[in-house]
Amino acid sequence: MSYIPNTPEERLAMLSAMGRSSIDELFADIPSGMRLKQELNLPEAKTEFEVIDELTRLSCKNTVFKTCFRGAGAYRHFIPSAVKRLALREEFVTAYTPYQAEMSQGVLQSIFEYQSMICRLTGMDVSNAGVYDGAHAAAEAAAMFKDRKRSKTVVSASVRPMVLEVISTYCASAGSELVVAPVKDGVTDLDALAGILDGATASVYIEQPNYFGIVEDAEAIARLVHSAGAKLIMGCEPISLALLKTPVESGADAAVGEGQPLGMPLSFGGPYLGFMAVNNADMRKLPGRIVGKTTDSEGRDAYVLTLQAREQHIRREKASSSICSNEALCALTAVIYCAAMGKEGLREVAGQCFSKAHYAAEQISSISGFQLIYDGFFFNEFVTKSSVSPSIIMKKLEENGILGGLPVKVDGEDCILWCVTEVNTKDEIDMLVNILKGAAA
Repeated sequence: MSYIPNTPEERLAMLSAMGRSSIDELFADIPSGMRLKQELNLPEAKTEFEVIDELTRLSCKNTVFKTCFRGAGAYRHFIPSAVKRLALREEFVTAYTPYQAEMSQGVLQSIFEYQSMICRLTGMDVSNAGVYDGAHAAAEAAAMFKDRKRSKTVVSASVRPMVLEVISTYCASAGSELVVAPVKDGVTDLDALAGILDGATASVYIEQPNYFGIVEDAEAIARLVHSAGAKLIMGCEPISLALLKTPVESGADAAVGEGQPLGMPLSFGGPYLGFMAVNNADMRKLPGRIVGKTTDSEGRDAYVLTLQAREQHIRREKASSSICSNEALCALTAVIYCAAMGKEGLREVAGQCFSKAHYAAEQISSISGFQLIYDGFFFNEFVTKSSVSPSIIMKKLEENGILGGLPVKVDGEDCILWCVTEVNTKDEIDMLVNILKGAAA
């Protein structure tokens, strides 16, 4: 209440209008064990100048790395200046979620363009307007394919741990079964997966490339999944789709993923953008908002929210998903980024990510004591192990202004998940390799 600028008299007036005499009475339905028993330990009030000064002082404690070799779901890419300049125009930033479609033609058109772009990237027929983030999109897709006869979700152990946690939460809240398929040589174990699939399996979720950076045999997985009568959900890294087979070409029934690489900075973890797309056969199951294009009474182009159930907005207890908003501004950013880069530009970015990552992997694995964990084909991430502790390596790199890869455990061993994108120069990669050589000496 300290941050709500209402006077005691105004609060009493609001309570009276609700038929309550106190704040405690207003919150009476909250179990006593869940309530805070004491006042928050907050500092004394400050002036605006003092608050800005304090926040500036605190921000100076941040370490900003100009060179980064860490990905694992959020990636540093070059963003053309036009992207931020256009996305932050007042008419876009202040636009509200388009409940009243006829009053939001500009916003609806931008969402329609976003949906079209996602369909072109993934090969799918229909995309929704976007969801909270990539993990949310994966969990929503798994929930989308469940029915009364099939409620089991299978997730490969090769997916990002954060995504697995979100899907686990969704399954636990719905009381449905979740099975994790084991990994072999850095990819989904096909024999183990075949043994898990049964008549109760609704969907299987994999990532392409997976958490270890390896490209899965998605077509073989799709054949197994479809032979069991289930659906395949593929989590995609959008930049990689400029080089790799699309989800449709791989046999996936739904394509989801994190849209952050499409023009959004790392921004301390958000806001990001989850994308979801399916084929026509599953169009009516797709949760969230979908914008369609039609013509008005005078034959002009018009954009509308389509295939929408009203409970998706206001009757939450009857809704088929938890989506109650979308990431329209982030979706617009992705559209502007893709338009600025163009088809050839996206291919160039993907190609540089691929070639620079392979150069880095070759150089690192040539250092005595360092080796790649897996031999599989990879895009721009790879895992290494060495005789040197990852904590020592990270410290050495930080001393040189470099944020190293992500320390991870693989089969009980301490390893590092490295990421290289188009913004990493050859000089930066060579500097990284020289520091690793020094750490291994």
